[in-house]
Amino acid sequence: MSLELIKEIRQITGAGISDVKEALDEAAGAKDKAIEILRKKGQKIAAKKSEREVKEGVIAFAKSGHKVAVVALACETDFVAKNEDFKKAVAALAEKLLSLGQDNFQAWATKYIQDELIVKIGENLRLTNFDIFEGATVGTYLHSNNKVAAAAVLKGGSEDLANAISMHIAAMAPKYLRPEDVPVEVVDKEKEIYAEQLSKEGKPQEVLAKIMEGKVNKFYTEVCLLKQLYIKDDKKSIEKLLAENKANIENFVYYSL
Repeated sequence: MSLELIKEIRQITGAGISDVKEALDEAAGAKDKAIEILRKKGQKIAAKKSEREVKEGVIAFAKSGHKVAVVALACETDFVAKNEDFKKAVAALAEKLLSLGQDNFQAWATKYIQDELIVKIGENLRLTNFDIFEGATVGTYLHSNNKVAAAAVLKGGSEDLANAISMHIAAMAPKYLRPEDVPVEVVDKEKEIYAEQLSKEGKPQEVLAKIMEGKVNKFYTEVCLLKQLYIKDDKKSIEKLLAENKANIENFVYYSL
């Protein structure tokens, strides 16, 4: 059993030295058989760990031309989330998503995570998000903790603008683009809450409608991206920022682990 063979199998599978040695013993020194044993072992390990809670993780982007891929992989502990090998593994998943495409990625990634990555990392891992965005101008932002991220696809404008808006999205977590995108039932629920509050304040009936309108508009500034005040200049809305730069938002996403 040569050291070179052990190193080679470790590079292929990510398994620990003791696991590789055990697999080689079981396989009577046959490389391919040992790799098969380790991958089967990985499936068993994944099954055992699958019920464990995953409450940490890492998000990674990969970009090629006007196309951006994002992958979010959850793990059990902050210790693993901060591990450089784990961060590199998630970044590699994002690159793989770009090359495989969204339709083919999930099946490949699920097998790879179960057969190889869980063995290497030693924790339950779960693919929580993966997307590809494409457009004339695509911007991204990844917070320093690698757990909060955002992307924005613009028509017009610049990549710097798209990146700045992505940073704003990561900070403010808007749920909708514009007021007309907010479901009627969501607005009605807010109005119901406001009506209950106003009834306790004893406001005159003639001003209630005006107050209600103001509260609903305030709600839109909290949940609608275009109506939010820009985090770098609270004297202008995102809507105004886009108009100044002759740009429109075609799509945006917010991720948080």
